[in-house]
Parts: sequence; C-alpha cells; structure tokens
Amino acid sequence: MLSIVIPIYNEEGLIDDLVKRTVSALEAFVTDFEIIFVDDGSEDGSLQQLLNWQKKYPAVKVLALSKNFGHQAAFTAGLEYASGEIVGMMDGDLQDPPELFEAMYRKILDENFDIIGGKRSGRKGKNGRQIYTYLFHLLFKNITAIKNMENTGNFSMMKRQAVDALLKMKENVRYLPGLRTFIGFKQGYIDFIREERIEGNPKMSLSKLFVLAADAIFSFSRFPIRMCLSLGLIGTLVFMCAGIYVLIAKIVGFAIIGWSSMMLSIYFLGSIQLVSLGVVGEYVYRIYKESQNRPLYFVKKYYDGNTVE
Repeated sequence: MLSIVIPIYNEEGLIDDLVKRTVSALEAFVTDFEIIFVDDGSEDGSLQQLLNWQKKYPAVKVLALSKNFGHQAAFTAGLEYASGEIVGMMDGDLQDPPELFEAMYRKILDENFDIIGGKRSGRKGKNGRQIYTYLFHLLFKNITAIKNMENTGNFSMMKRQAVDALLKMKENVRYLPGLRTFIGFKQGYIDFIREERIEGNPKMSLSKLFVLAADAIFSFSRFPIRMCLSLGLIGTLVFMCAGIYVLIAKIVGFAIIGWSSMMLSIYFLGSIQLVSLGVVGEYVYRIYKESQNRPLYFVKKYYDGNTVE
C-alpha cells in the first residue's frame, strides 16, 4: 500500500486541482493507496472541500488538527497516521508535481532505494526565494555534518522502515529534510523543476522560512556557538595586542590621542558579547522547548471514510 501525506492550510482555491491531480497521478501506477490530507487548522473552506472529495474518492483521508501547529508538525502527524508500506510527502501548493511520485515509486522498487527525495534543479517564477534557498543550502552543507541534501525539501518517498526511523526522532524543533537525511538508509534523488504557485499566496512567508532555516542550523550544527568562541578569541587577541601597544607607548612617552580607539574597542567587545548571548539564548530556548515535552499536535478528528476518531 502507498500512502501520501499532504498538509493543507487555507488552500481552498487549490483543493480541487490538488485532489484531482494527485488521485489521477497515483491511479496511473498503483491500485492500493491512500492520500492523507492534514488540515493544519485551516480557517477557510479547505476542510469541507476535502470532505466533499472524500465522498467521491474513498482513498482520501482527512486528519483535522485542533489548530495551526505548523508545517513540520502537520507532516509528522500525517506520517504517524499513514499505514502504507511506502509513504510519500508533498506540500499542498502544487509546486511539487504529484506526477513525479510514479518515478519515485519505480526507483524505490526497481533500484531498492529506501528513500527518494525530490531535488530542485530549478524553480519557475520569481527568483527571490530561489536565491534564499540556494544560500541556505550552501550554508547548511558547509557547517553541518548533514550532506547530500542540497535543494531538497519535504517532497519525498520512503519505505516503511525509514518512516519508522524518522518517527523515532521526537524533538519538538523539527526540520524534516535534515532528519530524513540524518537517519541514513539508501537514499537517492530525482531532479525536477519546481512549479510556480498557481493560486494564492505562499503560506511559508520569508520570516517563517528564516525561522525554519534557523531551526535547521541550530538543530544540526555547532557552528553558531563556535562562531561566538572564535569571535571572542579574535577580540581577545586583537585587544591584547592593543594593550601591549598602549603599554609600550606609555613607557616610551607617546601620548594616545583621543577616545575614539577606546570607544571603538568597547563597542566591538560589547557587540561580540551581545551576539554570543543571542546565540546561547537560541540554544537555551531550544533546550527549554524540548524539556517541556509538549505534544507536537492535537487531532480534532480523523476522517478515514468509515469511522471518525
């Protein structure tokens, strides 16, 4: 059985095309499948539209969360409810083509891969997000131990063993593409051109993307805290040399003119301290979030076409 997990948040303008394209794409190569739409607290008519489509396609399942818990939590909820031996993940904005699932499925079965990720070789439409994404993946590649995930996102397909391993990662601050790479197994990729959004505005604003990028970096890298240590050592070395210079100047009778150099040094050291406190604060915040041990999500109702939980 094949399960597909798709989170939805206020996508009523896209639901019809999304359901029809996804069902059509899956029917082309598999007969036993389910599509789990995770309604992440939508405030429009998305949930009702999905339930209407469920009457026509029993393979459509709807997992309604009690509120908006966020993209990564919604994906996690869908993965935990998926019952397929192979499970796919896709965003609900149709920028990831559901027709590519067939190639992923064939690659898993024919070449014995455990995980297949969609790797973006390009992006249609505006290039602003593409530049930010490229810079993030370039930075992430060079400062973490997680490799070979450049230009990949949530769009992927996994065998059950890999899904179970992924679900064992219980942290609250989650970056699923990084976790998916971290668990290992035999991983492969399929290149594709990411489509331009055909309707509505992106639900992942730039600010949310930056937060997600920060979560990824702080979760998988020691670079921020080591950067603070390096800045502190550089500042100490620089002003140790400056102190020696001042001492020698005092001994030989040179007068140190003005206060600008002293004020500059104070501001420089103060900036290093503030940056360091900010970075440490980010780590402390994440430790606090993990120590709370709150559930990632709460389910309001699960509509499987037969029963309601």
